[in-house]
Amino acid sequence: MIDAGLIGFGLGGRAFHAPFIATVPGLRLAAVLQRTGDDAARIYAGTKIVRTLDELLAISSIRLIAISTPNHTHFPFAKACLEAGRYVVVDKPFTTTLAEANELVALAQKTGRLLTVYQERRWDGDFKTLQLLLASEALGRVVHFESTFDRCRPQVRDSWKEKPGPGNGIFFDLGPHLLDHALKLFGPPEALLADIRVERDGGVNDDAFDATFYYANGMRAALSSSTLAPVARPHFRVLGTKATFIKQNLDPQEALLRSGCPASGDSWGAEREEEWGTLTEFDGAHTKQSRIPTLQGDYRGFYENVRDVMLGTAKPAVTHEEMLRVMYALELAKESSTQRKALPWKL
Repeated sequence: MIDAGLIGFGLGGRAFHAPFIATVPGLRLAAVLQRTGDDAARIYAGTKIVRTLDELLAISSIRLIAISTPNHTHFPFAKACLEAGRYVVVDKPFTTTLAEANELVALAQKTGRLLTVYQERRWDGDFKTLQLLLASEALGRVVHFESTFDRCRPQVRDSWKEKPGPGNGIFFDLGPHLLDHALKLFGPPEALLADIRVERDGGVNDDAFDATFYYANGMRAALSSSTLAPVARPHFRVLGTKATFIKQNLDPQEALLRSGCPASGDSWGAEREEEWGTLTEFDGAHTKQSRIPTLQGDYRGFYENVRDVMLGTAKPAVTHEEMLRVMYALELAKESSTQRKALPWKL
């Protein structure tokens, strides 16, 4: 049994980390660093509440620590945990700068401890389905890929994510998911063009973005998000030389977790048939449409991988190279948006 500690019990810690640490076989949620209140202990019997990082690190049985706190704290918390000999999971974004990310990776390599980023949306059912479609070459050669994560939040909220500060704003919140998907599917581009902006009245931090990856074969990956979208655009829209694939809605797991439905049973996270994506095949004269069953997503897979890495039976699903690529893409996109032009990918 691997005892784990969790830093932070806001939405991220409560909905996206604690439920999986507590239910994945071989892991135990031993302690939660919660600044105020004792919600974690009430929800998870036997879990100890601590108020400071020193208290958490003083529990010698804890080998794994997950960090789900405001973005600017990721670097100092992760550094302290690695220096204390712990294995570390950091919520996205990994850090607020590429320099911080490089320092943490170097420290993890020096200490020989696992350091990875919580890219749980690799375990989205629709992303897994899209990976399968691309591997089967059902679409032919992909010429255009769109990934969109829209929300309808016209009022600015009193949240640290919407206040000025390093790594705050929607681009560092949702951008790591979309960038990671594109890089995982197609690899690094030749160039990147981004427009990161404020659209809402009274907004003080970015709440919309468009980022385009340009590839050598002419393919484009268009990634975007808006908080002024009462009718969301398709989550995935992929055009190929043989077929197109359109998937409208997001994976259901986030909604389940936000509503307090814990991960349990073999069917958790399965998508309803009416929400499956549509494949449209064509040959010039004829078209054929079919619904593509969405593979079952399951965020438990992330922490199962972490457990297996710690047991020495698997390699990290989210590698250092992949973590640094996303951080590089975030910084390159910010610079592209500032300069209002496409910039070459040099990593």
